[in-house]
Amino acid sequence: MNPSDREHQLSARLEKLEASHAHLERQYDELNGAVIAQGKLLTRLQKRLEQIDTTMQTQELERMAGNQQKPPHYAP
Repeated sequence: MNPSDREHQLSARLEKLEASHAHLERQYDELNGAVIAQGKLLTRLQKRLEQIDTTMQTQELERMAGNQQKPPHYAP
């Protein structure tokens, strides 16, 4: 193999590696964006779940308080 062929092979390998690297960088950026978006969504859903939980607890306490009737013999 002469030096010119070897240089051509090395150049072709380098181009292939650079193309692969660029592809992997693009995939990394896309996946990173997806993870960030999912993290934001998860945070919003957790806050909403906490709001719903608080609302349900309040409603349950109000229901329980409304069901506690005084006995008929109780005189104010």
